[in-house]
Amino acid sequence: MLVVMQAGATKEQIDQVLDAIRQMNLTPHPLPGATRTAIGITGNTAAVDERSIEVLSGVKECIRVTKPYKLASREMHAADTVIDLPQGTFGPNTFTIIAGPCSVENEAMIQKTAEQLLEKGVRFLRAGAFKPRSSPYSFQGMGLEGLEILKRVKKRTGIGIVTELMDTEYTDAVEDAADIIQIGARNMQNFSLLKRVSRTSKPVLVKRGLAATLEEWLMAAEYVMSGGNYRVILCERGVRTFSDHSRNTLDLSVIPPVKQLSHLPILVDPSHGTGKRNYVPPMAMAALAAGADGLLIEAHPDPDHALSDGAQSLDFTAFAKLLERLRQMAPLMGKKWQ
Repeated sequence: MLVVMQAGATKEQIDQVLDAIRQMNLTPHPLPGATRTAIGITGNTAAVDERSIEVLSGVKECIRVTKPYKLASREMHAADTVIDLPQGTFGPNTFTIIAGPCSVENEAMIQKTAEQLLEKGVRFLRAGAFKPRSSPYSFQGMGLEGLEILKRVKKRTGIGIVTELMDTEYTDAVEDAADIIQIGARNMQNFSLLKRVSRTSKPVLVKRGLAATLEEWLMAAEYVMSGGNYRVILCERGVRTFSDHSRNTLDLSVIPPVKQLSHLPILVDPSHGTGKRNYVPPMAMAALAAGADGLLIEAHPDPDHALSDGAQSLDFTAFAKLLERLRQMAPLMGKKWQ
């Protein structure tokens, strides 16, 4: 349910509505707008008589939200969400690049990668300290030591850090190191993890699960937002299908319906989506054309010797060529390059 306040409603009137909602054992979510405030309500609203809210001073109307995802829906929040960070912006009018190796391998490599990215105008570094791998014998990441490396590199360069959280046990450590906390595809429906990051102070990037529908994906975002963290970024990274010509099937067709149904920014990961470095540039261009708000790309100084996902990682020469093509195309799609 959405409570729309009258234009010019006072703070006291808004607080009165918030208190009334809490007394119904429901959770209010104030959504300030340019001309008026709206208040989203989550919880079991089926038995609520909206007239009991509409009679309160300053209330214009109550609207039933039909989608199961409430806070992530445009029904409740019509304006696009814009997430501003010191290193850049994620939103409908920008195109922001996050790039780096699959995993933290050593400090020298992460330092070199950060310097190369900044030289090319990329201000967000992605690298995993904890790595979920299909095989228990594969490189699992450097863990807490990897987070310390990311913190030191950020301190020296100022680059923004995007890294994955796999377990609630390490939330505080990842939050301390990261500018954006990534929830990987395999954890998209790890509800305990989603509830925990709903209480963090950092934006959360939610990757689509390997076989998740659009509704399931948005419900994962809803878990994060329902706990009070409204700074959520979606990321399409490919889904499992019968196709065997690529690692996954990169579902670019999901971008327009995401934009129609939700106000959250959406990125695309063409590296995991294809699994082959030769396919990454064309799919990156296609993502921009389809309306994505940015990309998550794997770039490595020496992909052939990467400890994980080298086959889908671009070297810096190929990455620079792709960036130049994207820079030329972004203004044509109404996007400001970030």
